[in-house]
Amino acid sequence: MDSNKKTQPEVVAIIPARYHSNRFEGKPLALIDGRPMIQRVYERALAVPLLQRVAVATDDSRIADCVRAFGGEVVMTRPDHVSGTDRLAEAATIMNIDEHAVVVNIQGDQPLFAAEVVEQVARPLLADPALPMATLIYKIVRPEEINDPNHVKTVFDRQGLALYFSRSPIPFQRNPGEFPAPTYYKHLGFYAYRKGFLLTFVGLPEGEWERFEKLEQLRALEYGYDIKVVLTQHDSIEVDTPKDLARVEAMIMASRAELSNGVIHAK
Repeated sequence: MDSNKKTQPEVVAIIPARYHSNRFEGKPLALIDGRPMIQRVYERALAVPLLQRVAVATDDSRIADCVRAFGGEVVMTRPDHVSGTDRLAEAATIMNIDEHAVVVNIQGDQPLFAAEVVEQVARPLLADPALPMATLIYKIVRPEEINDPNHVKTVFDRQGLALYFSRSPIPFQRNPGEFPAPTYYKHLGFYAYRKGFLLTFVGLPEGEWERFEKLEQLRALEYGYDIKVVLTQHDSIEVDTPKDLARVEAMIMASRAELSNGVIHAK
């Protein structure tokens, strides 16, 4: 074996999950077509070939029991974390993940994410050992999302490095009609971090722009760290309310009916 051959860093997915939510209490355990949402997210992560390990990070015994019941790995974390990233960092430490490993943060409320997005967000860190973190963006196609503060917009440089993230529409078009309307990109909540940088990140004081926008990723930019943004063709539905849950369940049922019809027609 060539001793000079570089070994690819381990790629691990951690799914932060908490029980209490202002808009949807007990969300990770909500059933979607008979299975808890956290199980659906976990099983999708297991289907990603690049991932060598998948775990749920939680402080709630109900979620932990659920994960163990379907055979998943769970890490118990402190209950006082102010963000999912803090929980992610503690879990990565407990799991004794290597400093150079790539840790992917998969949101526990996105049960229909495409497996490809995990590969897309992790690959830049595998290609460039100096890159501390990466995230995903999606070209906005629904006009109502441009002014919706719940859909975070971003602008980036010609190397694909983020310049800023905002709940406001960016860029602002000063003279509408003078030029074609700008293309708007929204941020999707998938992140990949170098494990060593993840611990550095959660140790940084809150950033000024982060405090105003309530966007953690701005802390990295304010302290001078690069964030690679990767344009994906896959949007991802977040379940924030019971209404969102019903929408996801309807999509699963429709997909099943479509598949069934295809099988029938094939016969």
